[in-house]
Amino acid sequence: MAQTTFDLADLNRRMDGGVQKFKSDLASLRTGRASANVLDPITVEAYGARTPLSQLATVSVPEPRLLSVQVWDRSMVQAVEKAIRESDLGLNPQTEGQVLRIRIPELNEQRRKEMVKVAHKYAEDAKVAVRHVRRDGMDLIKKLEKDGHMPKDDVTKQTDLVQKATDKHIGEIDQALAAKEKEILHV
Repeated sequence: MAQTTFDLADLNRRMDGGVQKFKSDLASLRTGRASANVLDPITVEAYGARTPLSQLATVSVPEPRLLSVQVWDRSMVQAVEKAIRESDLGLNPQTEGQVLRIRIPELNEQRRKEMVKVAHKYAEDAKVAVRHVRRDGMDLIKKLEKDGHMPKDDVTKQTDLVQKATDKHIGEIDQALAAKEKEILHV
């Protein structure tokens, strides 16, 4: 049986993954300007499976307040339209052949506050993911100490390093959230 070892780089990589997922979730939030990333989280019921929109169509931004979705397969136009309409983004596509045009409406104050709440939810989810990685690291350190594979001094040092990595990643999440909140609330 191979001996289990503690790898701080692996924990950092897993925490970075949580932060990157959070940043991509934030990019998909609508701020009043058209962005192709807004449609990234949408999946379409296509060919018997849930398929990301990016694998069925090309999303472009021809104007600052307009998205254009060019669906490649004519038979998928209705499914793509339905998926966009049923998403929680509040968008209403207009179909013109194989092209869907989506006007991005101005965000009113109530909708802006809803977007901020969604951003806070994404942030909390990301923080929980980072804390889970921290817990895994701490559990491994305790197990190694209990099994006699790590001296007490190393346990204290590694525990501090894991906590510093956790604090750093949670700080990144808070910083990205503050920037997105400012962007959403900016009129």
